[in-house]
Amino acid sequence: MLKFGSKSDVTVVHRATIRLLDDAEIIHCDFQPQHKGRYILEYVCKQLNILETDYFGLRYVDHCRQRHWLDLAKTAIKQVKDMDPILFSFRVKFYPPDPLRLKEEITRYQVYQQLKRDLLHGRLYCSPGEAALLAACIVQSELGDYDPKLHEGNYISEHKLLLKQTEAIEEKAMKLHQTELKGFTPQQAETHFLRLASQLDTYAVDPHPVKDQKGAQLYLGINHCGILTFQGSRKTHHFRWPEVQKINYEGKMFIVHLTISEDVRTKKKHTVGFKCPTGSNCRHVWRCAIEQMLFFTLPRASDAPVVSGGSIFSWGTKFKYTGRTEKEVLEETGPLRKEEPPIQRCQTTCLRRKASSVPATPSTPSQDLVEIRYSSLPRSCHSAGLDGAGMSEGSTGVPFSSPYCPDNTLPLLEPVSEDQEIHSRRNNVGQHEGVINDYYFRDSFDHSSSESQLLDASGKPHSRSVTPVPKMQKLQNAKEFHQQQQQQQQQLQQTGRRSKSRHKSLRITRLFIPAFMLTITVLFTVIVLVFETDTTLFNNLRKTPEMVALKNQYYVPIKEFLRTKLGLF
Repeated sequence: MLKFGSKSDVTVVHRATIRLLDDAEIIHCDFQPQHKGRYILEYVCKQLNILETDYFGLRYVDHCRQRHWLDLAKTAIKQVKDMDPILFSFRVKFYPPDPLRLKEEITRYQVYQQLKRDLLHGRLYCSPGEAALLAACIVQSELGDYDPKLHEGNYISEHKLLLKQTEAIEEKAMKLHQTELKGFTPQQAETHFLRLASQLDTYAVDPHPVKDQKGAQLYLGINHCGILTFQGSRKTHHFRWPEVQKINYEGKMFIVHLTISEDVRTKKKHTVGFKCPTGSNCRHVWRCAIEQMLFFTLPRASDAPVVSGGSIFSWGTKFKYTGRTEKEVLEETGPLRKEEPPIQRCQTTCLRRKASSVPATPSTPSQDLVEIRYSSLPRSCHSAGLDGAGMSEGSTGVPFSSPYCPDNTLPLLEPVSEDQEIHSRRNNVGQHEGVINDYYFRDSFDHSSSESQLLDASGKPHSRSVTPVPKMQKLQNAKEFHQQQQQQQQQLQQTGRRSKSRHKSLRITRLFIPAFMLTITVLFTVIVLVFETDTTLFNNLRKTPEMVALKNQYYVPIKEFLRTKLGLF
C-alpha cells in the first residue's frame, strides 16, 4: 500500500514523559512517528535494566479521563495524538501468579514496588493485621533493623504506607518490625512481602466499577485466576479462566459466557452481564480481560485468534494478541544473563525519616542519597479511617502465619480518596452511621496518584497535597518542587508547540499530495479516452485547436517515447 507523506516526517520527534513506580522518578523518551508502543516500553525497561519485560506495560489517560494500556503493536503517536503533553505510567500489567518464580531479583523488586502502590492506594485489600505485617516488611526493607536510639516513639506515624493508617496498625507494625523481622535483609523483607501479598484475594486486582442486572454496585477484578466480583467486603463471584468460553460486549454491557460443571457429567452454560459506566470503559474492561486470559492460558502466542468484541449493536473491536504468553516466558531455562545488575534501593516518597534525629546507617542511605525528588506531577494524599466490616466468608486467601494477624472480625481498610470522602459525607446526610462506614472496594482510578492526576478539567495536572515530609525540609522541598514543576512544564509546552506546528504542516502536505495525484490521474485518464477511443462523443472535442496542438506537441511524442523505451501501446 502506497503511503504519501513528506520526507521530513522522519525528522519529527515526539517526547513522552514516563512516570515510574516510584512517583518521584520520571524518564523522558524521544520517539518518531513510525515507532510503535513496544519501542517506548523497551526503552524504559532498558533504562531500568529489566529483561523480563513481558509482565510490564505503559498506561495512559485520554482527554475523557479513560485509562488505556498502550498497544505495543501499534504506532504510539496514533494512540496518544490528542495528548499534550504525552504522559505514561510504567506499571505491572500481568502480575505473576507466584512473584518468587521470577528469575531476576530486579524484576521482583519492580513487582514489590507495584504492590506497595497497591497497598497505599487501597487496591491490595486486607485486614488491619495483614496490613500491619506488610507495612512492617516495608519498614524493615527501607529502614533496616530497629534501633532505639534512632527510632524514637511512634516512628511510623509520619510515613504514609497505607491508605487507612491508624495508631493501632502502626503499633502492630512497629512491634513486628522490632521482633519478627529483626535481622531480615532488604531482599528477605521484600521476598516476605511478596509471599504475603500474593496470598491475598485482591492480589493483582485492579477494580472496575460495574453494576449487575439488578442495578447493584459491584467492582470487577481481572487477574491470572479469572474474573472476580466484589460487593461491599464480600467476594461474590469468581469465574475461573477454564470456565470462561467467550467474552464480548454490547454498548456498555460487558458479557461473560461461561460453561460451569454442575456435577461430573453435567455442564451448564451461563451468561453473565455487567453494566459499565461508559462504552469506552466497557471496551477497556473487555480488552483487559482478553489480554489477561490469553496471556495466562495460551501455550503459544501464535495460537492467539483474532478476537472480536462488539456485536451488531456496537462498533466491533478486533484484537490480536501480540507478545509472549506466560508459559513461553517460564519455559526459558537458565539465567537471563551472567551477572544480574545491582539494585539501587532508596527510600520512597512515602517513607521519610526526620533529618534532625536520624543519621545514616549501613541499611539506610544518607540523606543526600535519599533527597526527595518531585516530578511535575504531585501525588495525592488520602484520608485515614476504619470501617466495621469483616473479611469475606468466601475469601480463599491463605492465612498469614503471624501471631499478630487478627481474626476476620477486626475492621478493614477502606480505599476512599479525599474527594470521595467529602462527596460521601454530602450525599449521606441523615443516614445511619453504620451505613456510611460500610466497606466499598472502589475504582483505583479515583485514588491513583499518577493516573488520576494526569489531566485536569483544564488539561493541567491536579495540585493536591503531597506526602508529609520532615518539617525542617518542607519549605525547601516546596520551592524545589515548584521550580522543577515550572521548568518541566515549560519544556513540555515548548515541545508541544513544536509538534503542533509540525503536525499542521504535515497535515497540509498530506492533504495536498493525494489531491494533486488524484487530479493528474483523472486528467491523464480523460486524455487517453479522448485520443485513443473512436467514440463520437469526443469528435468535436478532438477537432478543437487546443486539443490538436496538445496531441501533436505532447501526446504523440510521449506516446512514441513510451513505445520505443518501455514497449507500451
